Amino acid sequence: MPLNPRKYMQMAIDAMKKSVSEVRHDQKPCPKVGAVLVSPDEKHVQTAFRGELREGDHAEYTLLERKNRDRNLKGYYLFATLEPCAPGARRSPKLACAERVVNTRIAKVWVGIEDPDPTVDRKGIQYLIEKGIEVEMFDEEFQADIIKENKEFLASALKRAEEVVIPKEITLSPLEKVDSNSQMESLFPEALRRYIIRSGRNIETNSPELYKLLEQQELIVYDSHSRSYKPSGHAILLFGSNPELVYPQAIVKAEIRHANKNPSIRDFTGPLVLLPDTIEEWLRQNIPGTISRERFARTENYDYPLPILREAIINAIVHRDYDNYKAKIYLIIEDDKIIVRSPGDPVKPIKWEDFSSFKAPSLSRNPRIMSIFNQMGYVEERGIGMREMKSVPTRYHLPLPIITRNKPYIDITFPRGNAIKVAIGQNDSGELNEEEESGLLFLHNTKEFISKRTYAEHFNFDEKKAQRHLGKFKKLGLVTTQGSARALRYKATI
Repeated sequence: MPLNPRKYMQMAIDAMKKSVSEVRHDQKPCPKVGAVLVSPDEKHVQTAFRGELREGDHAEYTLLERKNRDRNLKGYYLFATLEPCAPGARRSPKLACAERVVNTRIAKVWVGIEDPDPTVDRKGIQYLIEKGIEVEMFDEEFQADIIKENKEFLASALKRAEEVVIPKEITLSPLEKVDSNSQMESLFPEALRRYIIRSGRNIETNSPELYKLLEQQELIVYDSHSRSYKPSGHAILLFGSNPELVYPQAIVKAEIRHANKNPSIRDFTGPLVLLPDTIEEWLRQNIPGTISRERFARTENYDYPLPILREAIINAIVHRDYDNYKAKIYLIIEDDKIIVRSPGDPVKPIKWEDFSSFKAPSLSRNPRIMSIFNQMGYVEERGIGMREMKSVPTRYHLPLPIITRNKPYIDITFPRGNAIKVAIGQNDSGELNEEEESGLLFLHNTKEFISKRTYAEHFNFDEKKAQRHLGKFKKLGLVTTQGSARALRYKATI
């Protein structure tokens, strides 16, 4: 019988809630952490929590070193509610928890949430992956429970990430390094000013206070040889006057394609922190809208909800793969759909099947960019983008967006208005309800044969419901099939 990870996720959370906080001289809040160790045959299962046997001891240390020091843990599984601390996070000679996990030759680790503490900041996860350990994240609903229990610690960790300079032993991207061809003069004052205002700070541009803040956030580095600050690649992307001259991947390309008309093209360039508002204004001008006076306040209604598109575009800017220098973000507006195309597969260890079905847990590819957008209020909560897009059918009575691979890109397709009717080529899609229309549109956009299981997982349906939909499509002649029995696959004929 295969392992049931959710069972041990819950067990780790139950252990986490027993955590004992120690008294610290620096008054830094301590995280609540639970861990579960599971043998391959599941006959040996043991838990631990922070401070269980001794004040201040990490849950992983308690579990691996104090409870199982003499046990051979090769091939075991570990569930930890918080990302294991990374190499360099603990004072020598103490080993980081990630190092202990590697030394025990554990086969796979499930991580609850990433640790935004500047000594960790996704580098514990990266270290495990680099050492050949398989890593997965807890399911989203379990992450929500962990975040709730650690609200005070997470707020403190995010603040420390802005205030503490930590020497790096692990890098997530070459863009973390100083850009040797750029100077502080390469940063655009208006972009820095917008950051200062939106993050609620009372400091001046080009001031020592701003430079210190950017240095603490690892965006600039003081060069003792030239006695000046140098910006990192991330700083140029975020605040550079013309980042696209150095990093052509910073461009967001927009295109409007109407039937029987030449396409209208627009390139959005400049610092990343200025792009969300600029693109939203362009969307307001180019997506048809109507004026509503049903209430006292005058409101504008667009044929696709702008908050959803804005969320998708901001997520693309924050989470795209900037190490791919050739690929750009695309925003494509067509008569029947809007596509946001972002470079890069889901960041490891997020699985494609979870991402494509809006069940992906929260994990940031670009923590530095994420931090700046968070401070500016563009990204207010972890994982909110996925939840917003998943809510489209219930909140706006529109089909669920479709997520597909278009290597090296991920496409998120937002059907507009009566898109399914346009796809079918009829004025009325006839016998299909809203859920079925969303399902048929998914098949239409996928453009390949898929199984009943894939269909069910995408919409989080049970297989009986998926079979009812697919059977109905076949009866109406809207799909063709390939194979038989369990190998049966479906493809839209429209």
